[in-house]
Amino acid sequence: MARKTESAARVQASPTDALPITPRSARPDRSHVAARKVLRRLVQGEAPPTQAMNLVERLAGSPYANPTIQAGGPDVGARRTLDFALSLAETMFRYGAGALEVETSIIAVTAAFGLDNIEVDITNQSVVLNYSAKDQTPTTVLRVVRSWTNNYAGLTRVHQLVTEIVEGGVDRAEAVRRLDEITTKPKPFPRWMVTAAFGVFAAAIVLFIGGGPLGALISFGSCIGVDLLSRQLSRWRVPEFFATATSAALVTLTAMLFWWLNVPIAPGLVVVGGILLLLPTGRLVSATQDAINGFPVTAAGRFLSAFLVFAGIVSGIAVALVIGNIIGVPELDVTSSDGSLYPLPVVAVLVFIAVAMICIAEQTDMGLVLPTSLIGTAGFLLYSLVVALGVGYRLAPALAAVVIGMLARVVALRMGAPQLVVAVPAVMFLYPGLTIFRSMYDLTIEGDVSGAGAIGLFNALTIILAIAGGVVLGDNLARPFTRKLSSNERRRNRRR
Repeated sequence: MARKTESAARVQASPTDALPITPRSARPDRSHVAARKVLRRLVQGEAPPTQAMNLVERLAGSPYANPTIQAGGPDVGARRTLDFALSLAETMFRYGAGALEVETSIIAVTAAFGLDNIEVDITNQSVVLNYSAKDQTPTTVLRVVRSWTNNYAGLTRVHQLVTEIVEGGVDRAEAVRRLDEITTKPKPFPRWMVTAAFGVFAAAIVLFIGGGPLGALISFGSCIGVDLLSRQLSRWRVPEFFATATSAALVTLTAMLFWWLNVPIAPGLVVVGGILLLLPTGRLVSATQDAINGFPVTAAGRFLSAFLVFAGIVSGIAVALVIGNIIGVPELDVTSSDGSLYPLPVVAVLVFIAVAMICIAEQTDMGLVLPTSLIGTAGFLLYSLVVALGVGYRLAPALAAVVIGMLARVVALRMGAPQLVVAVPAVMFLYPGLTIFRSMYDLTIEGDVSGAGAIGLFNALTIILAIAGGVVLGDNLARPFTRKLSSNERRRNRRR
C-alpha cells in the first residue's frame, strides 16, 4: 500500500504541461513488401491503355502542333467546317501533297474550328471525314480527287493558310474565301515559260552528264516538242501511260535520227534530259513518305501510278529502238559517260540552272526558286565529294538526297512552305536517266547482254527508290531541330 501511495504521489507531482513520452520502438522490417512489389512488376503484364489516343495528338512533330481553338466552343455549323476541310484536302492532293500532310492539315483546321470528335480516313484518291459528337447523329462526308496539276505555289499558299487558321487569326468564312482565291489564282509562270524551262533543263542536264553543245541544243528542241505533244495528248484525254510512252519514244527517235544523219552527238546523253523530265519524281517521294508514315493504301496507289509511268518511259524507249532498228539506224553509242566536259564550278552552275528550270516547270513560288536551286547545288557538291571518296554509285545519290531533304525542311519551314515543294526539284539531277536508257538498249537491241540490261534496269529503280527514301529520311532527321522554325512559332514570337 505504501508503494501505491508513493507512485500516485509521483504522478500528481508531474507537471501537467509536460510533453507525452512515447517509448521508442524498433522500425518494422518492410523488406518483404519491397520484394513483393519487385516480383509483381516482373510477372505482371503491361497495363492496358485507359483510352484511345486523341486525334489531335497526331499533330505532334508537324508545323501545326498545339493549335489555337477559336473562342465560342464547338462549331454550330459543323457541316460547313467539314465541307471546308474536304475542299482543303482535295486542293492539297491535287497539288501533290503527301497523305500525312493532308491528314495533319485536316485535323489542325477542324480542331481550330472547334470540332473535336473527328475521324479521318485517307486513301489514294479519296478523303472521308466522320463527325460524331456526343448525343448527336454522326455526319460522314466523302470527297474523291480525280485530277492533278503542277502547282507548288498553290500548295505553299494552302500551307500558309492552314498555319494562320491554327494560330487563330482566320475564321471559317475568311478561310473559305482564301481557299477559293488560291484555287482560282493563276499559276506564277505562263505556259510558254514552262515550255522553255523544259528545254533549258534538258540542255543543262546533257551538258552536266558529259554531252556537248550540239547535243544540248538537240535535247532542247526535242523536249520542247515533247511538252507540246504532251499538252495536246492531254487535251485528247489520252491516258497517262500512253502519253508518257509516246513522249519517251519521241525523245529517243529524235536522238536516233540525228545519229543516223552522222551528227556528232552521243544519242544516249541526248535522251537523258527528256527521260528525267518524264520521271514521276514528286509522286515517288510522296509515295515513299506515305508508306513510311503509315498510309499503306495511299502509298500502294501512288507507287502503282509511279511504276506505270516508269513502265511507260521504258516502253516508249523500247518501241523507238525497235523502229530505229527496223529502218536501219546504225548501232548507237551507249557507252558510259565519263562525266561533264567542264570544270566543277561550271558544272555546279549547270545544276543550279537545271534545278531552277524544274522549279518553273513545277510552278514553284517565285520566292522559293533561288533557295531551292542553292540547295540542289549544295547537294551536288556533297555528291561530288562522296563520289571522290569512293562511295558506291548507289549510296552516293542516297546520301546527297538525305542532306537535300534536311536542308529542304529547314528552308521550307522558314519560308512557310511544305518540305516537298523544295526537295523534289532539288533532287532531279540525281536520277539515273543514262542507266535507264542504256539498260533498255541492252534489253531491246543487244540480245546477248539482255541479262545485263535487266540488272541495269533493276539498279536504276533501286537508285530511284533510294533517292526518294533519302528525301523522306532527311525530312525526319531535321524535325527535332526545326520545331521552332515553323511559321506558327515564328509569328507567335513576333507578337511577344
